[in-house]
Amino acid sequence: MNPLTPYKEATDVILEAGGEPLKLCYQCGLCTGTCPWNLVRNFLVRRIMHEAQLGATDFGSEDVWTCVTCRACVQRCPRGVEIIDVMRAIRRAVASLGIGIVPDALRISAKNIAGVGNPLGEAPEKRNDWAKDLGVKNFVSGTEILYFPCCVPSYDPDVKIVARSTATILNKLGIDYGLIGTGARCCGEAIRKAGYEETFQSLAQNNIALFAGGDVKTVVVSSPHCYHTFKNEYPELGGRFEVIHITQYLASLIEEGKLKLSRQVGTKKRVIYSDPCYLGRHNNVYDEPRKVLQSVPGLELMEFPDSREDGLCCGGGGGRIWMETPKGERFSDIRVEQAARKGADIIAVACPYCFLNYRDSVLSMGKADTMQVKDITEVIAEAIE
Repeated sequence: MNPLTPYKEATDVILEAGGEPLKLCYQCGLCTGTCPWNLVRNFLVRRIMHEAQLGATDFGSEDVWTCVTCRACVQRCPRGVEIIDVMRAIRRAVASLGIGIVPDALRISAKNIAGVGNPLGEAPEKRNDWAKDLGVKNFVSGTEILYFPCCVPSYDPDVKIVARSTATILNKLGIDYGLIGTGARCCGEAIRKAGYEETFQSLAQNNIALFAGGDVKTVVVSSPHCYHTFKNEYPELGGRFEVIHITQYLASLIEEGKLKLSRQVGTKKRVIYSDPCYLGRHNNVYDEPRKVLQSVPGLELMEFPDSREDGLCCGGGGGRIWMETPKGERFSDIRVEQAARKGADIIAVACPYCFLNYRDSVLSMGKADTMQVKDITEVIAEAIE
């Protein structure tokens, strides 16, 4: 079967989900010039868009799975074309119709998410094991805040520190919060961007019903991906609750005088903050994480050369966190080199995907002796009295 054949079913899927963006695109090429992939390899976004317009998408190309949904192209597009929606539609055609090949690692993660509700394939009843010795209560009706840490901090042994640091801070401040039962599932944001729409719908409906049954009013999250989908996508499906990223919540506590940071974090530390795409470009949250870090005694906050709206993606969005990226094409390697040139001691992150990618780059590049990767909550947990 020739993958360039314009399959009617696949074309219909693309037009249904990306029809309007396709009509708006007039092939100026700014998307290709903006895309971070072109720092390390060729990735012609304009060509992908044009092929989709013509109904001649190459479903067998690896480019189908390359986009990290960082939104840099959308931000620069003069006509506001939602290019991510088109990429998601193309992937949906492959995933739902079996046209083309889904990368093995993504296929396994998608199977795990659909089967047991998390990409790591861990048992659902272990979701809250990270909190067993921290005295965190179960969420019940009337509890002020539901803390939802994301699958990665819930299950990954190295990233559990993110959830544990958050719980430590909330415990010390006497915040009324709890964890939802083990019926919770992955938020579904990344698997939706990878084209698995039916899986997303199932995950979202499960979580919405679970939250509604528990009378959840406010959710604090560690992951910008959870933040984005809970805030912007769940309401369309009936999920209506306040969503706050942990950096926003900590910033508000500092502003209200409820969180006081008086303990210096070691000797004077030079910290560089990396903006997560789904907190920054997707949701315009830039100031709060910086305000939190600036409140830590003895900490010097530095900026990457391309920060805030121009921040470079870590490479984990759009399902790429579950796929292999060859050495020499990893955005996180570029970031670690930039941080080293700036003389940073710590790369501060506010996203579990950033945590995973930067940690791997620091280790693979042999910089673990001179540089650490820390979630902002880790830094605050060390600085709080």
